[in-house]
Amino acid sequence: MDKYEIIYKDIKENHYETIVEKVFDKCFEEEGLQDSKLYITVTFTNPENIQSINKEYRNIDKPTDVLSFPMFEKEELDKKIQENDFFCEDVLGDIVISIPKVEEQAKEYGHSFERELSYMLVHGFYHLMGYDHIQEEDKKEMRAKEEKILKALNILR
Repeated sequence: MDKYEIIYKDIKENHYETIVEKVFDKCFEEEGLQDSKLYITVTFTNPENIQSINKEYRNIDKPTDVLSFPMFEKEELDKKIQENDFFCEDVLGDIVISIPKVEEQAKEYGHSFERELSYMLVHGFYHLMGYDHIQEEDKKEMRAKEEKILKALNILR
């Protein structure tokens, strides 16, 4: 069973599946979820669509790079993982990524498109896992997890 579903919304289909598979395989492995029946829906879209979603769900009327919509609270997910309570197929959550924003940020930060897209996927994954970066301590924990995945995949800045 695939760990993800990819949707292209108002952008040309591309070959991002290889990156998505590599990143999510490592994320699932790192979090001990490789045998779970959890999966993620990833939507690749444009700035207009992500702005509309951002406005509708977060009341922020501007485009962004990535949005994550987890299906579980962190405590609920931690408990399910601890008890290995994934008997049926279940959605971990949805990630929406603006491909033009990924391209723009890759140029801005001086690294590859693959690196920027991989970071967005890992970042979105850890939001689905219940991590956040509002408080400095939480941000440090989330960033360490993200960097560990990217380093393990040899996807460096």
